[in-house]
Amino acid sequence: MTPFLAAAAMLATPDAALPREEPITAPGPHGDLAGTWQPAGAGAPVVLIIPGSGPTDRDGDNPLGVTARPYRLLAEALAGRGVASVRIDKRGMFGSKAAIADANDVTLADYARDVHTWIGAIRARTKARCVWVAGHSEGGLVALAAAQQPTDLCGLILISAPGRRLDVVMREQFHANPANAPILGEADGALDALASGRDVDVTALHPALQRIFAPAVQGFLKSLFAADPARMIAGYRGRVLIVQGDRDIQVATSDAEALHAAQPASTLTIVPGMNHVLKAVAADDRAANLATYSDSSLPLAPGIADAIAGFVTR
Repeated sequence: MTPFLAAAAMLATPDAALPREEPITAPGPHGDLAGTWQPAGAGAPVVLIIPGSGPTDRDGDNPLGVTARPYRLLAEALAGRGVASVRIDKRGMFGSKAAIADANDVTLADYARDVHTWIGAIRARTKARCVWVAGHSEGGLVALAAAQQPTDLCGLILISAPGRRLDVVMREQFHANPANAPILGEADGALDALASGRDVDVTALHPALQRIFAPAVQGFLKSLFAADPARMIAGYRGRVLIVQGDRDIQVATSDAEALHAAQPASTLTIVPGMNHVLKAVAADDRAANLATYSDSSLPLAPGIADAIAGFVTR
């Protein structure tokens, strides 16, 4: 165990009698943004948890088959270690549905603005000087975009975040699944077009790709693909923790290493056995890994909560 993790392990262990979580809102464009406030006592540091891609809710679940509740479990684990949190629904989705009429009518910059809106609401509630911003997966890219205006951030926590442009990561994900072999040419062509700022005619694509590259989301994808996380982190001068699991089949440890190389002052923590939904996986078995995505009974992978709590409280 490194000295940093050893120190983090001396923090209080999770307490079953956590302070009661409460709803919290922030002003959205046309209606409120909604989230859950998990207190941890007076004066506790606060972490804002930014969700990952697609229709992912404040608990880390989405209707496409993910019911692992990683963000809820993380919030509870942090509270047991003296760290408060707010986990949120993205504009236009779930509790934040009223914020905009069309959840697909967004850009990376829109989500970054929402981060600062949330920070303002949290600071008004807690009187905190600043708020830690933790982005998971695509949420890491949102956190980096928000950090380009860092005045109200304590620092960044990037969890399973891409270290390369997202079109490059998506291409790698497509190619990693042997079942995708018949549609790889179409997928690569769509990624190339969007990365170049061009629209994609989905009518000739495989039905599975028509959903992923639907016309309604192409504007958002273009904004994502234009963002270079290594360049963004290189220009940030605040504190950064990069957390990555070595059994993540969606984002590679090389992404975390690329982020760390771009910002050498950052802290890099590789959590042994952790996958993309922050659960421990015993072996390099894709089916077993994916099975954890729908199992909310599994605890967080050991080490992630200690690493984050140790970083924000030291």
